[in-house]
Amino acid sequence: MPPKARDEPSTFQAPLRHQKPPPTSDLPLPTLKHLFFDAAGTLIELRESVGQTYSRIAATHGLNVDPIQLQQNFRTAWKTHPPVLHETGPSPDDDRSWWQSLVATTFAITLGKPLPDTTLLPLFHDLYHHFESPNAWQLFPDVLPTLQSLAPNYPLHILSNFDRRLHSILHGLGIHHFFTTITLSSEVGASKPHPRIFAHAQTQADITDPTHCLLVGDDQQCDHDGALLAGWHPYLLDRPQHTLGDLLKFLSRPASSN
Repeated sequence: MPPKARDEPSTFQAPLRHQKPPPTSDLPLPTLKHLFFDAAGTLIELRESVGQTYSRIAATHGLNVDPIQLQQNFRTAWKTHPPVLHETGPSPDDDRSWWQSLVATTFAITLGKPLPDTTLLPLFHDLYHHFESPNAWQLFPDVLPTLQSLAPNYPLHILSNFDRRLHSILHGLGIHHFFTTITLSSEVGASKPHPRIFAHAQTQADITDPTHCLLVGDDQQCDHDGALLAGWHPYLLDRPQHTLGDLLKFLSRPASSN
């Protein structure tokens, strides 16, 4: 149950964009003053699949469940599960109840029946805290050199549909100190691609002009389309075709090349 992009309620839906994103060479380089990064899928990734983790931890609770089935059923549950609702503001339990429901659905599909609370609750406790540990995650190879290169020249920020567990993960992986601000959906009460979370990130970073912001992310709708809707510039990662190394090359171009 790693936090990742979660859709905003049906009251808002970003327009679907199926065309290829515009080339990064179209971005007006001189206006870029703040760089924002998505987290999961952009800076960090899981060390093992969700199915493997669920199966391994379930075994400690007396459940023998195939990791491939769990992986498939996790994806099914993810697609069909009701979205996180942030209609009343920041999540009071950091979206924990939403994740518990998703875990319960995943195992119910896999086992053909719901888990009793006597099994589900301790299992969920262990899963939830596993994904809070930096040991569950790793940096993409291009992350650390990119942040080291950019930090002297730009304020760096995080904008993520993650919950508060991200803070301990970034600390444990040794990159938390690179970021001036960290904006999380569970703390704001809005998820990308909703414009409200982009506006909050701007305010938190004391930025008045949205054209000064570039969002680097791996999700077409949440990151690319959300940035455009907010008046920001997008930089869509698609490893290995487009990497953070390519971002460095783009940002190092002379302004006259625009």
